[in-house]
Formats: sequence, structure tokens, C-alpha cells
Amino acid sequence: MAYTSRPAENRAHADIVTATALSANGPARSPVAASWWRSLVQHGLDPASARTRRAETLSELELRQRIEKSDLLMHVARARLDHLYKCVSLSACGVFLSDADGVVLDARWRSGDQSSFESWGLRPGRSWSEAAVGTNGIGTCLAEERPLIIHRDEHFLDRNIAMSCIDAPIYGADGRLIGALDISSARSDQTASANQLIAALVRQAARQIEADCFRHDHSGQRIILVDDDDDTESAGGDAAALVAVDENDLVVGATRAARLTLGLVAAGRFSPVPADDLLAKGAPESGFASAERSAILKALARRRGNASRAAEDLGIGRATLYRRMKRLGLQSRFEQN
Repeated sequence: MAYTSRPAENRAHADIVTATALSANGPARSPVAASWWRSLVQHGLDPASARTRRAETLSELELRQRIEKSDLLMHVARARLDHLYKCVSLSACGVFLSDADGVVLDARWRSGDQSSFESWGLRPGRSWSEAAVGTNGIGTCLAEERPLIIHRDEHFLDRNIAMSCIDAPIYGADGRLIGALDISSARSDQTASANQLIAALVRQAARQIEADCFRHDHSGQRIILVDDDDDTESAGGDAAALVAVDENDLVVGATRAARLTLGLVAAGRFSPVPADDLLAKGAPESGFASAERSAILKALARRRGNASRAAEDLGIGRATLYRRMKRLGLQSRFEQN
């Protein structure tokens, strides 16, 4: 449920935000109202823009340092931002990339829309964290770590209610939040249905950026797409569920979506896990497993049961071969030598 000023046009936006945020059940019934409560109570902001503190604006040096810190994200995202901008530029939309703190690092917009975005402070170097400007696309997306839409008067500050913001979080190769991808509209007639169409583009582009970052970080390793039959947000939804497998057939990396799907730690390093144990858990022996059994049996037969030489032929380590033989029930049939 979204709380807007339309049902009570005689009341100012700031009054509606304050009343809803402090109501007994408003924040519990609406994610937008919950964000309004955080903005008002936790961050001490005032929805009346004339009386609120100004958001932080970085100096050129500080912005350059931020960009350098997010060098991989900037490098990988550039082409995706260009493509996304081509898709929405004629709709008076701008494309924005922030870091994990909500600082805008890069932007795309038409020259005719530049004054609108800059009047809102939506430009590189400006902080759009929820703590700085209250409920907004970038800041609330980062605070809640989920894709979302903040449409017009769902914004906390009354000076921002003319725009619509559509956002998706971006996670790094280690599963940690590294930024947000935002499309904001300067159109006064932007509709909720148009926002939903744009939201699909934003989510797809964010997941592509994640996948590109992951492949860059695990260059030289096998990248495997993890099947995800669960379309819920907690399991990753439409996210890029990828794992990286090293030369010893151990899973040594996984995207955020893959971690959630496979039950790995959501962010940070994890102990390497045998790919067989992780990816074939509970699966019947068919397809890949059947082909694997056949390949191992043939290699062992050619080497008269010598597992060490069979492992060499298969291009894997002896320990890896033993693990696979044990899983397939073959270990007792051949002498380990």
C-alpha cells in the first residue's frame, strides 16, 4: 500500500508524511511508510525541504576517490548504462549509478532534462542515501537491499515528489552490496504501469552488471549457472545465480543469488565446497551424473584400476577423483593406488 497526498489534497505532503510515519499501524502496513518512519525518527529529517539539511555533496577530489574505489563496478557498468540509457532516454528518464553509500558516481541524461535532475541534486557527487534525503529510490533500495519503485509523492522530501525512481541493488563477486542502479523520470505524467516496465529493465541490467563483475573476479575459472526453480525474492528471483569452480572441482565463489539458492553464507568468503556435493545435492543419477560415472569407469578400465593414472587422464586431482568415486559408489570396486 502506498500513502500519497491525493486522498487529502488540502493537506501538505510534509503533513501526510509525518502523520503516516507516526501513526500506530502505518509503518507496519506499508514499506513506504516504514521508510518515512526511518527518515523522520531514525535520521531526524524534516519532509519540508525548506527546513531539512542539505544532502552531502562531494568535492571533485572526493568524487574521484570514490570512483577509483569502485573502479571495477564503473568499468563493468559503463556499457550497461549506455544501453539502458538508449532504451529510456526518449521518456525523459535519466540513468544513475551509485556506490553502496548512496553517492552517485555516474549518470546519463538528455541535455533537455539536465536542469530538472540537477535541481533535485540528482547528479554525480551527491549523496542520495536514506539518511541524507529520506525515502528515495537509491537510498531506500540500498537500505532495504531489494528492487523497488518510489513513485512521485512516495518520496519523503516534498521537493522530490515530482519524480519517479526505479532501482535495483548491485552485489559484488563476494555477495556484498556495492551499489544501486537507478532510473529516474522527470516526466510529470509518468505512470505506475510505465514504472513497472522500466523496473524489469533495471533489474535485468543490475543482474548483468553483477554477472560481469563475478566473471571478471573469477577469470580463468569455470563459471556454472545454478538452476533456481524458486522465483521468490529470498532465493534470488531473476538474479544471476553463478558459481565459480576451480581446477580441483571445488566451488570457490558464488554470486549473491547462488549463495541464497545453495544455502551458502550470503556475503564474504566461504570454505571451498566440492562442486559435486553442492550442485548435485539430492538429485537422482541422470544426465551429468550418469555421464560422469561412465567417464570414470572408462578411465579406470583403461588404466586397469589405477586411480592415480585415471585421474591424470581425466585432468583432475587424485583426491577429486576419490571423492567422485565415493559419491558414485565406485570406491570399493577399485584399489586406490
